[in-house]
Amino acid sequence: MNDDDLLARHFEEQRPRLRAVAHRMLGSAAEAEDAVQDTWLRLSRAGTDEIDNLPGWLTTAVGRVCLDRLRARGVRPEQPWDDGGEPPGPVDVEPADPEREAVLTESVGRALQVVLDTLAPTERFVFVLHDMFAVSFDEIAPVVDRSAAAVRQIASRARRRVQLSGHVEVDPARQRRVVEAFLAASREGRFDDLVALLDPHVVLRADVAATHQAATPEARGSAAVAAFFNGRAQAAVPAYVDAAPGAVVVVDGQIRVALTFVVGDRILAIESVVDPERVAALDVVVGEPASR
Repeated sequence: MNDDDLLARHFEEQRPRLRAVAHRMLGSAAEAEDAVQDTWLRLSRAGTDEIDNLPGWLTTAVGRVCLDRLRARGVRPEQPWDDGGEPPGPVDVEPADPEREAVLTESVGRALQVVLDTLAPTERFVFVLHDMFAVSFDEIAPVVDRSAAAVRQIASRARRRVQLSGHVEVDPARQRRVVEAFLAASREGRFDDLVALLDPHVVLRADVAATHQAATPEARGSAAVAAFFNGRAQAAVPAYVDAAPGAVVVVDGQIRVALTFVVGDRILAIESVVDPERVAALDVVVGEPASR
């Protein structure tokens, strides 16, 4: 198999995910297919010599294509969902229970409709890539020419708009219960339960200050992330961090550590924030009930 064939095979492996990203951003099956094809053309021109993380590169690339298309719509009204296909379902491509799939698909459709109707293109881009596909703020920032801190604020603003509309992809109360279950399993050292709550491709990211406290800068995969948290989180308490379910460690009345979670069907990503300036910039509400 030559290099071109290998590149095409890797791209086809990522096509379902890329189609889901594009469909959620654009709300049109036909436009999503066009965006995915444009992404393939970009990849074929770029090559892979300098691409360390091909799935991440492709996710960001298709998001950039969609952002350009959204901006090109200009002052025209947002386009409604078309009839060219069903709204995208879960990211996982393995077979799922049909009833559960239908519920999730309906939920995703409602959430995206709200995103399309209420969010500006940059907000939409940040919301979809981070909150639905766990792309880090550091990866998103160069695409929208903002700092990672500014992108975090954009995500928080978009998240609040979606939540206030009453239509979110996943019920916030359910997200909160997943986080609470994860913290309990972490404290009690229940490794298998931790793995069950994590997406197989989950990513744990830590800021520089956290790595100075012996945390790993990044860990990937449910087993690695579960091993890191197994027996930990003894002092962590549930909180809302930038309007999303999370957790904090409070010492002498000060937040020392903030954990943010991206929760889909399971936990897709966790970020550990320790740097005092970054922690101070977060909007944290501690001890909110799951029905918030």
